[in-house]
Formats: sequence, structure tokens, C-alpha cells
Amino acid sequence: MKKRQLLTAAVLCAAFLAGGTTALAADNSAIHSGVYVDGIDLSGMTRTEALDALNSYVDEMGEETLTLHIGDNELTPTLSELGLISTNEDEILEEAVQLGKTGNIIRRYKDRKDLEHENKNYQLTWALDGELVTDYVNNQCKKFDQEAVDATLKREGGSFRIVDGQTGIVLDADSSITLITDFIENEWDHTNGSLDLPVETDYPRGTAEELSKVKDVLGTFTTSYSTSGAARCQNIATGTAHINGTVLYPGDTFSAYEAVSPFSEANGYAMAGSYLNGKVVDSLGGGICQVSTTLYNAVLRAELEVTERSNHSMIVTYVEPADDAAIAGTYKDLKFKNTLDAPVYIEGVTSGKQVTFTIYGQETRPSNRTLKFESVTLSTTEPGVQIIADAGQPIGYITRESAHKGVVAELYKHVYVGGKEESVTKVNKSNYKATPRTITVGIAGDPDLSNELQAAIATQDEATVNATLASCVARMQ
Repeated sequence: MKKRQLLTAAVLCAAFLAGGTTALAADNSAIHSGVYVDGIDLSGMTRTEALDALNSYVDEMGEETLTLHIGDNELTPTLSELGLISTNEDEILEEAVQLGKTGNIIRRYKDRKDLEHENKNYQLTWALDGELVTDYVNNQCKKFDQEAVDATLKREGGSFRIVDGQTGIVLDADSSITLITDFIENEWDHTNGSLDLPVETDYPRGTAEELSKVKDVLGTFTTSYSTSGAARCQNIATGTAHINGTVLYPGDTFSAYEAVSPFSEANGYAMAGSYLNGKVVDSLGGGICQVSTTLYNAVLRAELEVTERSNHSMIVTYVEPADDAAIAGTYKDLKFKNTLDAPVYIEGVTSGKQVTFTIYGQETRPSNRTLKFESVTLSTTEPGVQIIADAGQPIGYITRESAHKGVVAELYKHVYVGGKEESVTKVNKSNYKATPRTITVGIAGDPDLSNELQAAIATQDEATVNATLASCVARMQ
């Protein structure tokens, strides 16, 4: 009787287990009841349905916002803008689908029984796209950066007034990227969040005590542009105004090109003559080199350090050879450095077709020390005459461009103490190209007259060309 009972129990157990296995096999395509991910019920879903549900959930979480405080400013990007992703979604989905369906019969039975007593709630892990976070911080958060505005000076009525500086803030971009990323990965509670991004205070330079030292004339220089037309006068006034009022603190370097550019009508410039490839051509800002030249001479007399200077390609008339300083794009610039222990102030004034630059600062040189600058011409080259035939212009047409003598010159600085010469220093050596006086003659018209004119031009003798041209014009009448 006992054996029969045991046999019956064994058969029932086998049948139960077999039935359980059959049920599991039949339910193989669906997730068991009681399986959740971040609180989302996946019970009865197929893998595809569960994947769609999780993707929708990730998209929903991407609409959550993260308020970023940058000083007194704030931005509120969605997490999708920062590239929110789930890093273990596939892994969890695989485990959820297989729960209660893998392992031996006893293991599968136990997993199912556990689900009947307590739900299985998987947790997604979250991360941000590092490239998107970096781009957002650099392109959006950094736009609130405010550089400090240094204290400066205004010269009014012959005296200086101190203008206080302004404190700025600068975002620490690298620390901000790390803070945002760590928050989402380790602290985010799946709701809208808020962070204070790290900023550094940018303090202005200049105190009242420091700026009050600026009161002495260290160097001044004036040039005249009395023969200039209205456009050139406008350009000189514009360039001077762009430089006027500049304060350089100890160690600062000044670039004349950066101060006066861009050369555009919007920036106050007009078309006027300037040097280009050995010729005088009209360009926006023509005449600006007289501004830089005048400033250069004031800087020399203030004895600031000139770090970059170029002479013109051809000689200029408003200063002696080697006294000039050209500006041409970024390849010719006037740069100098404040090597003094106190700030300097640059004043630029135009009046009565004269431009004057004065460098103010704290005078520390002995009162009996004086300077003299001497231009010494080493050699000259006569420019000559060049006569050109222009087949695009009719007989009778003639234009003349002035010549520029070639010069090699040096500038010397003489230092006197108590009236006695103490030192002589060569400041620069300048080489100016000779440019011939150019005469352009039209030769289009009657072939015989044209040939006659070309023969005269071939002699390169101005008197011969003038006589032949007069004869040709007379015969055409």
C-alpha cells in the first residue's frame, strides 16, 4: 500500500512538473507578470512591445529639464538636448524576457513563485552624450561670460577723471561638464533638476591710486596733413579717434592695426589714396598710416618698447625718412609695449589739419635728460621716367603719376644729460623703393599715327613723346 502511494505521488509530481514546463514553453514569447522597469509594468509584453515601451519612457525622460544657473543667469535645456541615453536598456530587456524561462526546472519554478510574492523592478542607468554636453556648455552656457572691464581714464578739460572698472564672471567649462554628467549618472531622480554651475570672478585692473599716477607728458608728436583732401582728412580723424583714450597697464601691448580696423564705411572710413605695389591707389582708410606714424614718434619719445614697426614701401612727405610706421593688413603693424611701472594714457587729437598724439604717464626720468631723434640718409636712387603705351585709350589721352625717390635711411636716438650727449642708438634702418614718374599715353586710332606714337614712346624720352603726341592730335583735327 505504501509503495503504491509513493508511486502515485511521484507520478503526480512528474505530471505537475511536466505541466509546468508546458505552460512555460507556451508563455515563452511574453514577459511574466510582475516584471517592471523603473516602475513601468512589462507584464505580458513581447520583447518588441517592451522595447517600444522602454523607448517611449526614455523619450519621456528626455523631456525633463535641467535648470543651469550661471551667476544671475539661467538656462533650462531638456535632457534630450544634452543627449540623455539609457546605458543598460538592452541588458535589462534581455533579462526581463528570460526571467522564469531559463535554467533548470526548479530554478524556473522558483523565479515564477518569487514573482507571485514580490514584483521584480529593474533600474535603468542613465548617461549623457559627452559631445552634446560639451557643445551645450561651450556654445550656450559660455555666452554669459563677462570679462572684467578695467578701470580707465577720461581726459576732460585738460585733466583726468577715473572711470571705475566692472567685475566680470567666467564659467569654468570643464568643471561644469563634469558636474552635469555626474548629476545625471549618480543623483538624478527622474524629475526636473537644478544645478549651480561653477563660475570664477574676473576682477578688473586699476585702482584710483594706480591711475592717479598718470599725469605727466612722456612723449608727444604732431604731423600736418594740410594738403589732404576731405576723404583723407576723414580717415585720419577716424583713426585717431579709435586710438584716443587708450589706457595701457604695465606689460600691455598695443596694436595700432587692431585699434583702427576694420577699414569700412561703417567704421568711419572713406576712399582715399594709399600705397599699393609701388603705386598710389584709392582704398578705404587711405591716410591711416599718418596716424600710426605720428603715434610711433610719440611712443619713441615716451621711450616705450616698440615691438613691431615697418616702413612704407615708398617715401612719405609728412615725416623724415625712417620716422614713419606703416599699417598694411596684418603683415605691417605698429605694436609697442608699456614697459613702465605705471599705466599710460594715449591721447589723439586732430585740429587744423594737424594730428597730435601725446603719451601721458608717470615721469621717472631725470629732469635734465633730453632726447633728440635724427634721420640720416645713407643713399638715394633717382626714380627716372617710365612711358607706357595704352592700346585701350585713344590718341590724345595722357596721364602722369608722380615719382618717388628711392632712399635708404637710418633713425638715431640721441640722449643728453645736462646738455651733454650720453648715448647714441640706432632705432631702425628703412629702405624705400624708387618708383619712376609714370606717363601713360593712349595709342588707339589711326594706324599710322599709332605707329608714330609707339616709336616715340620707345625712345622713353618725355620731350619726344610730348612733341609727337601734339603733332598727332593736330593732324587728327
